[in-house]
Amino acid sequence: MKMACSINITPNKVVINGKELHYTERGEELLTAIYRSQINDYPKFFKMDSLCRLGFVASELLLNGELDRFKPREDRAIVFFNSSSSLCNDENYQKTIQDKNNYFPSPAIFVYTLPNIVTGEIAIRNKYYGETSFYVLDRLDIESMEQIINDTFQDLTTKSVLGGWLDCKDKDHFEAHLFLIKDEETSNLPNWDKTIINKIIYSKQ
Repeated sequence: MKMACSINITPNKVVINGKELHYTERGEELLTAIYRSQINDYPKFFKMDSLCRLGFVASELLLNGELDRFKPREDRAIVFFNSSSSLCNDENYQKTIQDKNNYFPSPAIFVYTLPNIVTGEIAIRNKYYGETSFYVLDRLDIESMEQIINDTFQDLTTKSVLGGWLDCKDKDHFEAHLFLIKDEETSNLPNWDKTIINKIIYSKQ
């Protein structure tokens, strides 16, 4: 397996393939700034919860240079991981139902109380018809991530995976470490293994 590209987004920094994009905004405002400066053609962004916004802008930056970007394809999977599931939005939804005297459950908030909504959003945007999965782990476990993503390539269809760690504790505390991994052996791209995953995720943020 080969790693075609990578992206890291934290509340303070955006790094694509080792190169930083400079923004003055921080936290939630950083995601909006990325959207406005780099994407700005998908108004549904403003209806998304924080986890979806994070995954959406990270995937957009990661995939932006691909040829035939929006051509429908069945050979690409999306496999994400985190340790907090959709907790950030779950807490927002809980506020709408916990007081029986002020009970106003919101369908617009409820729809984001599943973490795999973000994989669906990305698949719809990019016309991917392969596997979409979201695994909730106890912690950032690189060996488990590597094994699960490698297993995804065992079917006869998957040729590439958009995968990695996507976690959002609240609107100002989040991290995205995403990779585009391809089933290639002869290219000059770096090998996809836990060594390079560690190097990228734990590089100075």
